[in-house]
Amino acid sequence: MPDPEPLTPRHVFVYGTLRAGGTNDIRRYRPPPQWVGQGAVAGTLYDLGAYPGITLGGEGRVIGEVYTVCDDVEAALDRLEEVRDDGSGEYRRRRVRVPVAGIGDVDCLVYEIHPDRVRAAPVIASGDWLEHRAPQA
Repeated sequence: MPDPEPLTPRHVFVYGTLRAGGTNDIRRYRPPPQWVGQGAVAGTLYDLGAYPGITLGGEGRVIGEVYTVCDDVEAALDRLEEVRDDGSGEYRRRRVRVPVAGIGDVDCLVYEIHPDRVRAAPVIASGDWLEHRAPQA
């Protein structure tokens, strides 16, 4: 179920294909999201093939980036992540506080994978999608 209250300002924590250099690089959206910084959240990162999914909480750390986004970009991200009002979509909107170096904690929107989608998916132990997907030398 989507968050009933908007984030002010709206920040998003991206951890997978939306990261800079990823296949869905968030910087391609218009107006361009504004870089805030790098961060990490408690969670488990799963490899779903072409993209990852996160479940929040636990002992693991997931690496990502924080951006400020406008309403139009947030709506586009909801479509990309297949968010559904009834919670049945591929991803669910969640709020997390993300520590960002030099700034402190930032309230962020994060797209958490629906738990049914990761039952048999392998865990990415490093918590870093871009490192995981980098070509091996």
